Amino acid sequence: MNICVDTHTHSVSSGHAYSTIDDLARGARKRRLKGFVLTDHGPAMPGGPGRFHFANLRVIPKKIFGVFFFKGVETNIMNSDGGIDLDPKYCKRLDFVMAGFHEICFGSQGREANTKALIAALANPLVDGISHPGNPIFPIDIEEVVKAAVKYGKALEINNSSFRIRPGSEENCRAVAQFSKQYGSLLSCGSDAHYWEDVGNFTKAKALLKEAAFPPELVINSSLERFRAFIEKRRAVRAETVSK
Repeated sequence: MNICVDTHTHSVSSGHAYSTIDDLARGARKRRLKGFVLTDHGPAMPGGPGRFHFANLRVIPKKIFGVFFFKGVETNIMNSDGGIDLDPKYCKRLDFVMAGFHEICFGSQGREANTKALIAALANPLVDGISHPGNPIFPIDIEEVVKAAVKYGKALEINNSSFRIRPGSEENCRAVAQFSKQYGSLLSCGSDAHYWEDVGNFTKAKALLKEAAFPPELVINSSLERFRAFIEKRRAVRAETVSK
């Protein structure tokens, strides 16, 4: 399966990543990607960027070193009601808004409560997708989360870095892929790069999707056109939500 846009990358602005945006673009070009999404952490992450970081992403060119640049964020799920740590007026300006569990912002509440929080985040109209739902530190009812992703038209991520830095993720990611195939849920495939040489590294994620015989048409970043169609649809939803 071809993955041509990296939907999950971090720059030095995240506080615990080590490359500039230009570095990330060079990494994307080296891997022959069509584009990459800058998804620095939301403001609640210690050491992370403030809200004005996201407000001013408009100054960055749409292409850097021949690679398309997309404005995004990996927000933090802050509570059981699906609340995230970036205001709607800033989310409105972005191309791709992910939400994910991070222990320092929202500790695991147990399988039932984690599932409720993740489904609430999927129901949040500002959110386009969930980052690393296979993280074993946050056990969830994967089948119910996948059903919710289908209901709300959101994407669940197969996170390549999880296989290395979140031990025990592989089994959960395999279940995410299997249930997503069964119910027709959208997936994204992200490197979660915190250093430029990891941009476009989908080795483990692609192997898992191949093993599952996962349909490319359900992977939002399997083509540039498919990704653009997804984000345009979601941008319209966010804009409508904010204007109400």
